[in-house]
Amino acid sequence: MRKMLNVLYVTTPDAFLAKDGENLVVKVQDKEIFRTPIHYLEGIVTFGYIGASPALLGLCAERGVSVTFLTGHGKFLARVSGPVKGNVLLRRKQYRIADSASECAKLASRFIIGKIANCRVVLRRFMSDHGEKCNKDIEMVSKELARNIVRLNKSSSLEEIRGIEGRVAKYYFSVFDEMILYQKESFFMRERSRRPPMDNMNALLSFLYTLLVNETKSALETVGLDPYVGFLHRDRPGRPGLALDLMEEFRPYLADRLAMTLINRRQITGDDFITKESGGVIMKDRARKTVLEAWQKRKRDEITHPFLDEKIPIGLLLYAQALLLSRYLRGDLDDYPPFIWK
Repeated sequence: MRKMLNVLYVTTPDAFLAKDGENLVVKVQDKEIFRTPIHYLEGIVTFGYIGASPALLGLCAERGVSVTFLTGHGKFLARVSGPVKGNVLLRRKQYRIADSASECAKLASRFIIGKIANCRVVLRRFMSDHGEKCNKDIEMVSKELARNIVRLNKSSSLEEIRGIEGRVAKYYFSVFDEMILYQKESFFMRERSRRPPMDNMNALLSFLYTLLVNETKSALETVGLDPYVGFLHRDRPGRPGLALDLMEEFRPYLADRLAMTLINRRQITGDDFITKESGGVIMKDRARKTVLEAWQKRKRDEITHPFLDEKIPIGLLLYAQALLLSRYLRGDLDDYPPFIWK
């Protein structure tokens, strides 16, 4: 596992990325607004970009810095990276396991156990912090999530695991609205909607999940795994199945909690969103900047990893889990230990 460096997010829609020696230069209308040595960067993510020079893309590929292009509202367009490096035997083992229904079910259950356990911690933390504002529904859902973890441990098929995950998601989001304490006229959760999100809350969650999946892909590539061959999320052209698998554990901990914090602390408001004629909702540029700043700040906080028992920055958790997954696939670990927040 390599140390995670900074990920640069370029939110200015008319920015152009260029190379100057060993430096990345960001220009707007031919005026330099930012410069940094390329070796300081882990990745570059651009929103609604004008372009990037071939020279810069070549430098990034050579230095192992990924460049991801998103639309202004966070939809993935393309990702440029250098040659895939790593242990070819590891990737071949990954592909063999992906063809085994029983092995896929075993790993898929671990990812979803991590997700459900962390959803439950989100609910229980809210009950502990705001007991006077809780209704009995949250406690009931928390208990139901615990029962489904037991069911997952007995599951032996992907269909059964997907069914459990779907039911749990429905339970979880049914009480999500109760944890939004302020600005409830602008932020609410009636149901999860995507492609496009149909309200402010869903637009915020979708944006955070987009950030999460891109960083998960980078973490997997770092240890030599193919982010497009998953175990729970099956092969589909252009879909990073393994990245979607691994990020399940982190949706509640990294994305959901941050979304609620931003809303309850009024760091973003209803005025930060635009409803399109089609009914879809997107965030304004200033809101994206606020979310990205909070995301980067959150990644600098430290946590004791529950399996490694080491204190590491939160931004390194994805890399730690990718490393543990690779070690399991190599046979160095008897089982894959999902990240479970304590």
